[in-house]
Order: sequence, then structure tokens, then C-alpha cells
Amino acid sequence: MVAQKFLVDLNKPLVFQVGHLGEDYDEWVHEPIVSKEGPRFFQSDFLELFTRTAWWVIPTVWVPVASWFISNSVKSGLPSQQVAPFVLLGIFVWTLAEYTLHRFLFHVKTKSYWGNTFHYLLHGCHHKHPMDSYRLVFPPVAAAMLALPIWNLVKLICTPSIAPAMFGGILLGYVMYDCTHYYLHHGQPKSEVPKSLKKYHLNHHYRLQNYGFGITSPLWDKVFGTVPPPQSKGDAKRR
Repeated sequence: MVAQKFLVDLNKPLVFQVGHLGEDYDEWVHEPIVSKEGPRFFQSDFLELFTRTAWWVIPTVWVPVASWFISNSVKSGLPSQQVAPFVLLGIFVWTLAEYTLHRFLFHVKTKSYWGNTFHYLLHGCHHKHPMDSYRLVFPPVAAAMLALPIWNLVKLICTPSIAPAMFGGILLGYVMYDCTHYYLHHGQPKSEVPKSLKKYHLNHHYRLQNYGFGITSPLWDKVFGTVPPPQSKGDAKRR
């Protein structure tokens, strides 16, 4: 007998369905549904509440936290003229973290039930419903879970006075990333640089998901060879 493929019912909560797709999950999740109406994740209204985050929550929560960390460097004796350079270095470090997380964690290949379920919650939901404005930026609780090991690593590498400024810069870089990401999906840029970034990112969603992992910049795609190849005329005709 030939086993029937599992079919996801989009009219029912999705999170505990996607795990049943097995090896078919990767193909399913990269067939986007272009609608501003997002799906329901959980049957529970309480759990569902934690899956939706407006873009403005990100700067509201994380800019004060970043500022607190930076101020701690000053209190710890870091000379004031050195604060800005370490904050800027932290922002630059974030761009590499952004690329690394996106490429190796957010696009990890899964096929087990819980692997698919975790991936869908982490990033798969965004690829399946890329225009869902409330599942685009990271919920603060999830962001804090990713931030904690980064903070521990920064403390391990840097001196006690430098570490808070570096980490504050990393948090500011994250805020820039999530706000930029939202704008690339929902904004209507007029100038050349944001228009180019928007095209670059939408290419990642709708054409080549295994390329173009940079959001705020294609820098690390250029360094690591993951810049999307140009679209051929044949591809354009097929689309």
C-alpha cells in the first residue's frame, strides 16, 4: 500500500499539524501563502496571544534594555570616549549573528514531528505566511531566550566594563534588524537603498530560500558566497 501524504488543514490551528508532514515539511513551508491574514497557531486563546507581536513592541522593549546595558559600562569605569566605538562594534557583531542565525538555525532542515513543529514556530511560519504582520518580528520572550547565550558569550570574551556596551550594541543591532525586516515586507520604499534591500529579501522568500540570508545588509552573503544568482530570462518567463 502507498501511504497517503498528510494534508494540513489551514482552517484549524497549525502548530500541532505541521509535525505530521515529515519529510514533506520543507517543501510545504516554502510554498508561501501571500495573505495579510495570518493563520491560527493554537486552540488555546492564551497561547495564541503569545504568538502575535506588533513591530513597535521591539524598540519599546529592547531600546531601554540596550540603554541600561550601555549605562552599566559607564558605571563600570569604561571611559566615555570608548563607549560609542564598542556599541558600534556590537552593532557590527550583530550583523554576523543575524546572518548566522538565519542561515544555520532558522533554515535548519527538519523532518521529525517535534523538529518540524519547533522550526515552524521559530521561522517556518514566516516563510509560509510572509505577509502576516504579527508573526514577523520576534516575540520578546523568544528573543530573550536567544539573547541569553549571546550575553554569556560576550561576558566570556570581553572585560566586565566592555561587555555591557558590546551587548547593548548587539541589542540595538537586533532592533534595527527586526524593524528593517518589518519594513521590507510592509513598507513602500522610495529611495534606491531600501528598494534594493526589499527586492533582495523578497527574492529570498519567493525565489531562492537557500540564498540571501542577510536582512539589514548583503555583506555576509558576499563573504560566505550566498548571494542569490541573477534571475535568468527563462526563470522570469516561467514566473
